[in-house]
Amino acid sequence: MKAEQLTEPCTYHGEGPYWDARSRSLLFVDMLEGDVLVRSADGSLTRHSVDAKVAAAIRGRRSGGYVLGVEKGFAFADRDFTEITPGPVAFDDPALRMNEGGCDPRGRFLCGSMAWEGDFGAGTLFSLDTNHSVSTVLRGVTTSNGLHWNLAGDTAFYSDTPTQRIDALDYDLELGRITGRRTFAEVDPELGSPDGMAIDEDGGLWVALYGGSAVAHYDSRGVLRGTVEVAASQVTACAFGGDDLRTLYITTSRQNVETGAEPAAGALFAVEPGVKGAPLPLFTG
Repeated sequence: MKAEQLTEPCTYHGEGPYWDARSRSLLFVDMLEGDVLVRSADGSLTRHSVDAKVAAAIRGRRSGGYVLGVEKGFAFADRDFTEITPGPVAFDDPALRMNEGGCDPRGRFLCGSMAWEGDFGAGTLFSLDTNHSVSTVLRGVTTSNGLHWNLAGDTAFYSDTPTQRIDALDYDLELGRITGRRTFAEVDPELGSPDGMAIDEDGGLWVALYGGSAVAHYDSRGVLRGTVEVAASQVTACAFGGDDLRTLYITTSRQNVETGAEPAAGALFAVEPGVKGAPLPLFTG
């Protein structure tokens, strides 16, 4: 399969696509600009500044609007992004920033940090609970990416990019804690590095391959079933969307890409892979 380019390059480092069924729009971040982009049903794009430096991840909020991972912690936005409310701070170390996250089936928002310079083991996976308390779920990660849960909610799928693995984490849904970790799939370095990902209704994972110009499809057993070609090397993340959740939206980056080398880098792409995405939980806080 080959993805279709939907937009002109519109991000420096596109990340974190999220389909909001309430507004029938796709949201994604221009991470290192601190902006959220909204692609409406008519294809138009609007841009909103949410943080001075980093907009890491975004999810819908059950009470309305959105919860966001920003440089040092969390923030909340109304549905039009006219009001951005600072939320809890997770850390104050200037060497770190938030990177990627997602909501568990109970409506907690988990978001992981990384070092600006990529220092090994400097990151932490945090959980924003529904009462807005922040706790630590996992320490010693390097580049926290991709976070989804199976239908039962007892297993989370997670990638710490430099490990070249997608891990399955045994998850205590009542406590919101990780109780075990194992390898779900190994990603061949020749394919690229595992970045953000999406989950389909069959439990398969669609994994952005940074440096690999593709999205890889692993079935529910962790077996590689195929790839989607993307006309940009730095594929960062993907998400199912559209009214029927059958469109896979794909973000890309032009960070460190030489001028003119990849004309489509930073654009938004899409493909219909023949499978329906799993609905994602809202943040309940």
